Amino acid sequence: QVQLVESGGGLVQAGGSLRLSCAASGRTFSIYAMGWFRQVPGKEREFVAGITRSGGSSYYADSVKGRFTISRDNAKNTVYLQMNSLKPEDTAVYYCAADHLGPGWGRTPREYEYWGQGTQVTVSS
Repeated sequence: QVQLVESGGGLVQAGGSLRLSCAASGRTFSIYAMGWFRQVPGKEREFVAGITRSGGSSYYADSVKGRFTISRDNAKNTVYLQMNSLKPEDTAVYYCAADHLGPGWGRTPREYEYWGQGTQVTVSS
């Protein structure tokens, strides 16, 4: 089992940047593929970005491609989401998630077994 704790959310103006962090504790971090999702009230949780266990490959939702970058540091048990050129529509609670059992390319919430508590990102216009 792994515990995930997100940090780095906050209020930023449109066009600004934020970097989210997700610190993992528990089992060996490198056995988990990691993902970032976001959710606004009344909507389903939405895939944002994912990264493979080694960190060698990453993949993104079309809505954030070219603006967001996911990375991981297995020595620090941490995954990051660098968010640039933020837009008001990026406002959401952002969650990190860990996938132990799957192939590591998950884009749906059901493919991830462990979740953090979320961190709020608010982008003002």
